[in-house]
Parts: sequence; structure tokens; C-alpha cells
Amino acid sequence: MSAAREPRMPMRLKLRWPRAWRTPLGVIGTVIAAAWIVIAFTAQWWVPYPPNAQVLPRLQAPGIETLLGTDGNGRDIFSRLMTGATVTIPLALTLVIAALLIGATIGALAGYFGGWIDETLMRITDLFMAFPTVILAMVVAASLGPSLFNAVIAAVVVSWPQYSRVTRSIVLSLRGQNYVIAGRLLGHSPARTLIVDILPNIAGPLLVLATLDIGAAILLLSGLSFLGLGAQPPMAEWGSMISSAMQNFDAWWLGVFPGLAILTVVLAFNFLGDALRDVLDPTAEVTHEKQSELAASSGGAA
Repeated sequence: MSAAREPRMPMRLKLRWPRAWRTPLGVIGTVIAAAWIVIAFTAQWWVPYPPNAQVLPRLQAPGIETLLGTDGNGRDIFSRLMTGATVTIPLALTLVIAALLIGATIGALAGYFGGWIDETLMRITDLFMAFPTVILAMVVAASLGPSLFNAVIAAVVVSWPQYSRVTRSIVLSLRGQNYVIAGRLLGHSPARTLIVDILPNIAGPLLVLATLDIGAAILLLSGLSFLGLGAQPPMAEWGSMISSAMQNFDAWWLGVFPGLAILTVVLAFNFLGDALRDVLDPTAEVTHEKQSELAASSGGAA
């Protein structure tokens, strides 16, 4: 009689997240960014007061009745801060997407066709990059007139050149690959080659750059509003709120809480961009595992 076979344990499917998403900074950035995005698209339904309602005592310090205090007009800072997220974050996402589309298109055309097209488009890009970003954004916003929409246009104008440069460099390295050349020999049009063969290989780096650029976009929009070139009173916008706080230096909460909101959002998207870069880098995970194996073997040998 053969020995009875032991029952086999059922196989369990183990879901394993990339190591970059399991790092403290990756987790913190993802959680904070997700929380602010949820606030940005839902705050209008649950804030305790309308953002411009002057129904509370003026310059009341943070407490039980008003969590973050009130401003000089009796408006609730917490309600205005949450409502400001519905303005700043969607506009920052919009301008980053617009700058990405414009810059990636120009860079892809310059890198793929080369010649006079490349020279012309890159000289235009160099012209925009020759000016300091903030100074050029201020000039464009002041020329168009102080408004939040014009501030977004100014931010797009100064943001697209970096995407153009990155896209061009990647396309230049890819257009000589065998699969791209094979597509051309098969009669693929330039548009089909760029979209089908090249776009999947440049999407990762551009996505990382766009994620990191969201924080810079928020800083730029808030800075223009702080200078009076963006959002105009009484709109609840973080940069405008900090600008208004300068009139009441004794009421510290007027500027501290909008500043902390900007700080947390910018740090969150920077952490998220770093984690995304490690995830999309095919060598990062392998390198980290090799280092762990070497450290374990060294410890065993010792």
C-alpha cells in the first residue's frame, strides 16, 4: 500500500504592488494627493458655509465654532480653503494637460521629421525658454489682463517648452529603431508611426514629468494670484487668500492655512511623481532586488 497523499493546500493569488508604491514617501504622496483630489471635486457639497458668506464674527481665531478661524469679512476660512481646492487643483491639472499636449506634439514633430522643421520648432522653443518662467508668466498675464483664466493661459505658455524638449530627445533616439524603420517600409504614415510605434515609449517619461509639474503649476497659479494677476476677490483661491492675509498680520491663521494647503499638495505630487518614475523604470525594481539579495548574502556570510 502506498502512503496516503497529503492534501494539497489551495493556491492563493498574491497581489504584489511595485516596491516604489510601498515606500513611505510613495504611500504618503498617494494618500495626500488622492485626498486633495477628492476634496477638489466634492467640497462644494459639504463645506459648512458658502465661501463668500459674511455670517460669522470678524477675525475669529481657530476654535470649535470655526475650525480654521474667520477672515476680516467674517468668512469661514475652512470653507474658503476647501472651496479653493476646487479652483486651484482642477485648473492646475488642466494647464498641465494642455502644456503636455502642445509640447509633446511640437517635440514629436521636430524629432521625427528633423531638418528645417526641427530647427524652426526648436528655435521657437528656445525663445520661450530664454526668459525666466515667472517673469514671462507675469508679462503674459499682465498683457491679457488680471483674471484666473488669463493666468492659466500664461502658465501654459511658459510650461510647454520642457515637454517639447523631452519629447524631441526621446523621439530622436527611437526613430532609428528597427521596428520604426520597419513600419515606414510597410507604408505607415508619419501620424501612424508616431501614435502606434513611438507614443507608447514616450508616455511613461511624459507622465512622470507631468505629475511632477502639477506642483509647479499650483505654485505658479498661486503666485500669479498672490500678485493680483490671477484670481480676483472675492474668489476663494489659495494665492489670493495669502495676499489678503497681508492686511492683517496679527491674524496668523489667514495666511498659514492656505500656505500649508499649497505645501501639502506640492509635496504630495512630488512624492507621487518620484514613485511613478521608479514604477515606470524597468530597471529600478530589478536593481533594488539585486541589492537586497547582495545585502542578505553578505549578512549570511558574516
